[in-house]
Amino acid sequence: MLRWRLSLGVLLIAVLVGLCWWDDCAATPGVVLLPLAIVLSVAAAGELLSLLSAHGNTPVASATYLGVVATVGGAGISVVLPEVAADCPMGPWGGPLVGMMAGVLAVLLVEMCHYEMRSYDKPGKATARLALAVLTIVYAGLLMSFLIQLRLLNGDAESAGGRWGMVAMLSLVAVVKMGDIGAYTVGRLIGRHKMTPRLSPGKTWEGLAGGLVFACLGSCAIFGWLVPWIGLEAITGETTSWIVYGLVVGLAGISGDLSVSLLKRDAGRKDSSRWMPGFGGVLDLLDSILIAAPVAYVLWVTGMVGP
Repeated sequence: MLRWRLSLGVLLIAVLVGLCWWDDCAATPGVVLLPLAIVLSVAAAGELLSLLSAHGNTPVASATYLGVVATVGGAGISVVLPEVAADCPMGPWGGPLVGMMAGVLAVLLVEMCHYEMRSYDKPGKATARLALAVLTIVYAGLLMSFLIQLRLLNGDAESAGGRWGMVAMLSLVAVVKMGDIGAYTVGRLIGRHKMTPRLSPGKTWEGLAGGLVFACLGSCAIFGWLVPWIGLEAITGETTSWIVYGLVVGLAGISGDLSVSLLKRDAGRKDSSRWMPGFGGVLDLLDSILIAAPVAYVLWVTGMVGP
């Protein structure tokens, strides 16, 4: 299983690097990665709906998927129609917020129609279904939109060619995944003290420490090596800022991992899906990144790191 995880992990990294290179070479920043974001958000929504439906409260899938696609697609307006996004009075977040609102309204309308037609015999479940549908739209749709917004940061910077946005997105992925690798490796080697024995029995305090150290190393590698290597000569903050970025985003990633562990335990499942042995499903791959994305975005737009 370990060999399979390593092989599949290397393949996934290679595919991601290839897509990022393709997107970086494209005339429009984000045009290659946007379809991938939509596909991943839909897949994550499907797995999340499966987990949330474990106890019989099944949200209306069609309206929920519509909300997820509308939210991520709304964020993608800044990619395909940048002039429209630039004129939006709500700024770059106008598209995803309007898309999310449309999705929530669609879920409400479908639930009201079903209730009016007496499709549901027992009272008390409509509210639960509505809440679960909105949770899915926010989790798989709105949080994915932060990844798109990271990719588009400083896209109009002179001579940058949208590369600062690529650095912002890769910094999130590198920090979070380095944290995952560090936590898994250190936890397996020297982990003795359980951190969350009920929620995630395999996690240890030693693994947490190792994950944060690796997250900081990932942050320093991005800002200290990648930025100069691709020719971006701008202030990216001091080393202290890189370490703080690694710690904060790394902690957010660990929280994201634990949040999906909570949903899986509540549903009585080990993985969100079984189509990738050793990794689980799309949600298992994205959980830490999705929760950490808003944190990384805030740190970038507030100037802790970046140009």
